Formats: sequence, C-alpha cells, structure tokens
Amino acid sequence: MTTFLTKYGWIPALLLAITACTPKTDNDEVLSGYDLQAPQKFFMPESLFEISGITFKDGLSDTIYAVQDEEGKLFRLAYGVKKQEHTRFGKKADYEDLALIKNQVVILKSSGALLTFPLSDASGPEVDSVTEWKKLLPKGEYEAIYGDAKNEKLYVICKNCKQDDAKVRVSGFIFQVTDSISQAGDFEIDVKQIIAKTGKMKAAFRPSGIARNPLTNDWYIVAAINKLLVVTDSNWQVKETAHLDANMFNQPEGVAFDQAGNLYISNEGGDLSDGNILKFKRLSE
Repeated sequence: MTTFLTKYGWIPALLLAITACTPKTDNDEVLSGYDLQAPQKFFMPESLFEISGITFKDGLSDTIYAVQDEEGKLFRLAYGVKKQEHTRFGKKADYEDLALIKNQVVILKSSGALLTFPLSDASGPEVDSVTEWKKLLPKGEYEAIYGDAKNEKLYVICKNCKQDDAKVRVSGFIFQVTDSISQAGDFEIDVKQIIAKTGKMKAAFRPSGIARNPLTNDWYIVAAINKLLVVTDSNWQVKETAHLDANMFNQPEGVAFDQAGNLYISNEGGDLSDGNILKFKRLSE
C-alpha cells in the first residue's frame, strides 16, 4: 500500500485522495492564503474590551485605528502594544465601524448615520468639529464600512435591513466622497451562494465587518452571529467561506488588511476573554 508522510504521520494514498475530493463545509476552518488556526494574538486594553471596528491608514500597520461599541472615542495603538491614545469625537452611542478616506475619519453608527472629522484633529483630546450625515442609508442596522482611499469611495453593507430577506440576499451601498458624501451605487450579496458553500445556514446572514484584500481585490466579510468569514470576488460573487471557531473568535466584529495582505480580525471580549485582534499572516504561495 502506498503511503505519504504528512504532518500527521504516514497517511495511505487512498485516504488522501478521498480527503482531497471531499466538498468543503462550514465546519472547515480553511481559507486560501491564510491559516485561521495560527494567529498572532494581541489582547486589548480594558478600554477596548468592546472593540467593534478596526482599520489602517493606507494599509500601514504601524498604527491601528479602532472604535468600540459605546464610547465616542477614536483609539490609536501600535500592534502588540497595549498602551493606547484616544480622541473623543462624540457622546455615548452605538458606534460600529470606521474608515479613513481623504484624510477624513468616517465613523459608522448602528443606525446608519455617518460621522466625519479630519484625521488631523485626532491628535488631541477632543475633536473640534464633527459632521453627521443622516438619511444616506435606508432604515436598518449597520455594522460594516470600508473606505477605498484610492477611488475615494465608501462601501457600507446591511446587517439587518427591512428591504432584505437575509436568508436570500443582503444589500450594500457605495458612496463617493468629495467635499460631501453622495450615493454612487449599490450591490448585494447572494446568500444562496453562501449556503451553497457552507451546506447550511442556521440563521440569517448578518455581516459585522468588511474589508478588501489589497493583493487580490477580493472582499472579506465577517459575520459575528454566524461565526463566518465570507470571501467574494470584486463583483460580489461568493468564492469561499470559512467557519470561525467560537473558542478563538469570541465575537468577530472588525476586519482589516495591511498593505502586505496580512489579515486582522478584531473580537469583542466576553466572560472569559479580553477583547483582541488576531493577525493572520499571508501565506507564501
């Protein structure tokens, strides 16, 4: 009998062939280019126990920008260094995600309202002036925004919107950023394509974070409720999915990439864990 040496020991060739042909299910924690079982763990300070969104400026990994669910503060910290600095931009509310575009900070509230202020104002204890943009988005619940700095566009995806049947499709909206913010298009995620990859969907698809891989232009969408990471191509067609192990991903709310293509996923803390950011290095091809 022919055998092959693997990291698990000597495996019969027939078993390897069967395994290779087995369809992927949502129990697989496998993703092209990343080992989701081998992250670097960066535990957050207490002030970011409820970290809800993360991003970088121009993909530079020296500084992580973050928000948390309740405090109207923009946090700045170096990866691996718990000491943080912050700037207050608003009163207590439900802040879900953020983007950096045209040297502006864009904060997404769960209601769909956007707050903007100059990034240069984030060096002091409090922002001087904040602009709030209401009624840009349909009524609903939102947790995910992405800023395309090159094309000066914002992408926002629904978590729970009335016009969606989230077991069938999820809507998204595109905005052009100039001196103002104006709608520039829309998109949707076909949830049936996700189900075709996972084999099942116990609950409606509820996105909590979105980012674009700078090396492939694929979209990465995390869903805390579903414990799922969905990858689509640039046209929003689902390419693959990966189950997020609840033992590692307590509540995955934020996702970002640095310019080297390394993947970062932030998790809110829980009864037995602090908030954290998990870094997954891009694997060599």
